[in-house]
Amino acid sequence: MATFVFTYRAPQDYTLGTPEGIAAWSSWFDSMGAHVADAGKPVAESTTVGDCGDIRPLGGYSLITAGDIDEAVALAKGCPFVGQGGGVEVGRLADPPSGRNPA
Repeated sequence: MATFVFTYRAPQDYTLGTPEGIAAWSSWFDSMGAHVADAGKPVAESTTVGDCGDIRPLGGYSLITAGDIDEAVALAKGCPFVGQGGGVEVGRLADPPSGRNPA
């Protein structure tokens, strides 16, 4: 199984911590079961440095395990932001090249 990072792009009018939002996110994480390696954290405040393009605000991240990127994308489609004007970026994590210190 590979590990994927999901970065969430919040809808413009999203409010963190509403009862409806908490229920939707909890239900989605429950539906993914053992695929959730680290539920991650929501982002309360963000900004960008450099050219990050015209993107929605960063909403948080999670680490998810899946057999391949297609399976990871299928899991991401259940995100509460999808269909509400937000989205999910899906990226497979790789080991750094040998001899390189990632820190």
